[in-house]
Amino acid sequence: MREKLLQLYDSLYAEYGPQNWWPAETPFEVIIGAILVQSTAWKNVDHAIKNLKTAELLTPERLCECPQDTLEALIRPSGYYRVKTKKIQAFMEHLRINYRNSLDALLAKDQPTLREELLSIYGIGEETADSILLYAARKPIFVVDAYTHRLFTRLGWAERIYHYGKLQKIFMDALPMDADLFNEYHALIVRHGKATCTKTPKCSVCTLSQQCPYPYLVRTS
Repeated sequence: MREKLLQLYDSLYAEYGPQNWWPAETPFEVIIGAILVQSTAWKNVDHAIKNLKTAELLTPERLCECPQDTLEALIRPSGYYRVKTKKIQAFMEHLRINYRNSLDALLAKDQPTLREELLSIYGIGEETADSILLYAARKPIFVVDAYTHRLFTRLGWAERIYHYGKLQKIFMDALPMDADLFNEYHALIVRHGKATCTKTPKCSVCTLSQQCPYPYLVRTS
């Protein structure tokens, strides 16, 4: 599996190049973006992040003091803004009470402890927690998502029923524990899922067409 995964990585990297992901200036911005991107496209999150920057609220101290209605208005472009406001507030409350707003103190914890703690906060599930671990804390954990599942199902490497832990384990067991590799790999899968391996796949122009059985299976079904 290691050889297959590295070959896939090389093919995607050759096609798309470095992705420079996550697009954020600070670890705190990564965390807020990871919450806002739930159930929406990044372009919508980008609008919300720009609003927060314009309002000079992208620090723990300032965001912690932001009134609920103001925060709702600023992040409205990301969708589900009332629920996401509650999720952001839950994270901010956790950071304030337990770490006096010190993000460095939180992110300094070891990976298993930090992951468990993040998952205990309202609104933070596995994908969001792992995005925080990888992109904000720079810890080597692989983030999987719907794009990963779609690609791996078509390659025949994963079950049709989505199981986050099982899919993540494929990467974690086979690849070296390298945060930079995991970062770039996940970003490349997302790029491929948006550009080519879409819900209706563009198999005729796919760089993986020689190693993916999906086009053949579709033609013979």
